[in-house]
Amino acid sequence: MRTQELRHPTGRVLVVVCDDGDEPVTVIGGALRRHELRAGRVTAVGGFREADVGWFDRQAGDYRRIPVREQVEVLSLPGDVAARDGEPALHVHAVLGRADGSTVGGHLLSARVWPTLEVIITEVAPELSKRVDPETGLALIVGSGR
Repeated sequence: MRTQELRHPTGRVLVVVCDDGDEPVTVIGGALRRHELRAGRVTAVGGFREADVGWFDRQAGDYRRIPVREQVEVLSLPGDVAARDGEPALHVHAVLGRADGSTVGGHLLSARVWPTLEVIITEVAPELSKRVDPETGLALIVGSGR
């Protein structure tokens, strides 16, 4: 894993390059903590050797795990970062492309990178935070207007 922080007039840009075998949720979360970046938007491209994505089952109040046990392209990986209990909380979704051209997607729960995952995190309003919504049990962004 390699990281580089760039300065931009509207905020910092953190570039995280995950290497073969890295678990991206863990690696990205560690980079966010090291660079003390607690509010941002995330985008990434690359590939996984395998992954688990999830679909939130509102009746169960938890994610239904969707295992992906094959090499896939990361076609889209958008998300956000917001502070939760003072720490950066990463929330990303993934659209993964299979060899036959079909896709699978959902909330990224875990994965193993192959051969790389190139992540760009752009800092946004640092006052954003997450709180657990009592109705869903999910950590949702709240701003100063809520």
